[in-house]
Amino acid sequence: MKAHDGLYIDGAWRPAAGRDVIEVVNPADEQVIGRVPAGDATDVDTAVRAARAALAAWAATPPAERAARLGALRDVLAARKDEIAGTVTAELGSPLPFSQAVHASVPIAVAGSYAELAAAHSFEEKVGNSTVLHEPVGVVGAITPWNYPLHQIVAKVAPALAAGCTVVLKPAEDTPLTAQLFAEAVHEAGVPAGVFNLVTGLGPVAGQALAEHPDVDLVSFTGSTAVGRRIGAAAGAAVKKVALELGGKSANVILPSADLARAVNVGVANVMSNSGQTCSAWTRMLVHRDSYDEAVELAAAAAAKYGDRIGPVVNARQQARVLGYIEKGVAEGARLVAGGFEAPRGQGYFVSPTVLADVTPEMTVAQEEIFGPVLSVLRYEDEEDALRIANGTVYGLAGAVWAGEESEAVAFARRMDTGQVDINGGRFNPLAPFGGYKQSGVGRELGSHGLAEYLQTKSLQF
Repeated sequence: MKAHDGLYIDGAWRPAAGRDVIEVVNPADEQVIGRVPAGDATDVDTAVRAARAALAAWAATPPAERAARLGALRDVLAARKDEIAGTVTAELGSPLPFSQAVHASVPIAVAGSYAELAAAHSFEEKVGNSTVLHEPVGVVGAITPWNYPLHQIVAKVAPALAAGCTVVLKPAEDTPLTAQLFAEAVHEAGVPAGVFNLVTGLGPVAGQALAEHPDVDLVSFTGSTAVGRRIGAAAGAAVKKVALELGGKSANVILPSADLARAVNVGVANVMSNSGQTCSAWTRMLVHRDSYDEAVELAAAAAAKYGDRIGPVVNARQQARVLGYIEKGVAEGARLVAGGFEAPRGQGYFVSPTVLADVTPEMTVAQEEIFGPVLSVLRYEDEEDALRIANGTVYGLAGAVWAGEESEAVAFARRMDTGQVDINGGRFNPLAPFGGYKQSGVGRELGSHGLAEYLQTKSLQF
């Protein structure tokens, strides 16, 4: 798609307040593919004012009509699926088949789920002698990351619109073209002016202005834990609601009774997916000492198959960060069995699929989120040791457990301090609540739990 040179505010594309622009770079070949406005605090204020002006009418719109607009949005996204996939591939570097299967398809399904939820949800209920109303929280400031550019937008905007909220979106500066395409789809779907607004810009400028704006009632942010803390602090000063989906260091626990080959192969695939740029990736593989050497061999062989199958990481800064983590892991005593800390190609921000063995729980690569195609394999002595290691980070976003009997895996999963656990390779469910424990965030996305984040309650006593 051709980049817009304006911001989508109050139902139209409008010039930004300043002349600064953001260059969009294809991470696979380092070529500039577009330029978008770098919106500032003035633009954010204009967008928030538009959202506030549109709020009362949209909140009063019958849920069935809001559902119809979301259904139309789903249909527009479906009709433009190939364009979405191509845009994500161009600005994120994701291989086209993955962009088609995940980056384009999952948001369509999520948008459809909220069309159905908006129509079916009960926005009021009787509790004894009270009527409890579930009302929109107000104006939402949505700040989204680059790793799943359309999915993260839809996972915030769709439930907000279903709830009757209005939205100002500040997307990641690395992937603004996908956000512009989404704004086009919203417009085509007939969502009223001011209900959805888009301000492209830099995080420390536009993002901060949105998070701190006094007329924003809720800030929904997905990104690093460090930035999430700052947003939470700013929101706390204003007693403003936040929904934070932050970092992860998820454990893939392979119990002795599991099918080792399947668990390892699926685990490696999970880490390499999207070039390792997934907050919920199972980046720590925990294996019993008796199976450890075999698991390492299997993981190294599996990772080697991904050498030409994954795309680059998003930018040069991220490439340097990931390679630095690999080098630090080796310096701290990890054994490199696949990949390495040298850039594998001359052009593009590529990182080789990497497996580190002999990783111990206190190592940096076992504690900090790397956000690249890097797997750490850890050894455990018994089930209690595995649980201690699995729960032994500040994060708690996702995880996996493998065992010969499902009941054994479930029993272990119940003891994990994390928001979502896949049992023996369980499939992604777009209706299941997604979010973290501990420093992986607060609040939930997707399904009815995601809708609830954008509602507040009022009780009427009779």
